[in-house]
Amino acid sequence: MGKIKITEQDIVNALCLHIAHKRQITPQEIEIELMYDDDYGFSAEAYVNDRKQILITANIIEAIRFWLDTVMKIDPFSAALELVLDDEEGVIAYVK
Repeated sequence: MGKIKITEQDIVNALCLHIAHKRQITPQEIEIELMYDDDYGFSAEAYVNDRKQILITANIIEAIRFWLDTVMKIDPFSAALELVLDDEEGVIAYVK
């Protein structure tokens, strides 16, 4: 497998799908805001039923692995994932 770029929107979709799967709700019920901080790295805020949940980098990676398995049909554990903050594209990920 070559290097695959995952867009910011696909990362948001992955988080929505993963949270929806865990909570047994629809992905449309979830709002996601991706963030990056120089001290803490990548994180996200998920809003579900007016409740906020903070997601750390490990949660984002877990959601991307879920998305790779269920949507892309790629073995999620044979892939190395790298989150990147791009000036033009926002938060993206590379799968190697």
